[in-house]
Amino acid sequence: MIGDRDDAIEAAIARGEFDDLPGAGKPLRLPSRHDPDWWIRQRLEDDDIDRDALLPVVMLLRREHDELPEVLAELRDEQQVRELLEDYNRRVQDDRLRHPMARMLAPTVDVEARLEQWRALERERAVEPVVQTAAAREGRRRRWWRRARD
Repeated sequence: MIGDRDDAIEAAIARGEFDDLPGAGKPLRLPSRHDPDWWIRQRLEDDDIDRDALLPVVMLLRREHDELPEVLAELRDEQQVRELLEDYNRRVQDDRLRHPMARMLAPTVDVEARLEQWRALERERAVEPVVQTAAAREGRRRRWWRRARD
């Protein structure tokens, strides 16, 4: 079994499949003392890993909660907003069930209250283009009037 694996590796080397790998021909940066996690530390130093993946779920949920207003502002469909908020609450509840003794909790959101805020924002957006269009027309009239006087 090991011989088959070694043969496969040798064949891949012969075909040149390992020639263009990043770091090829460069020495490994091994630590001076024994560190079983040297490779993960090196990848963190090289910014090769998403550091957020190392955070506890509750921290990621709290960050997501803080970013909800910006995320919701980008959505244009009420059903998408509702699904996103309900999914967030479901993930918060799942985290709480997995860690019942946790001291840090992610907050849940009031779906209906957030939906009402989103609807108000959508109403403002619907009025805004009309106001901008009227201002643009007014601006064109002024320019035309100024040209006629000159």
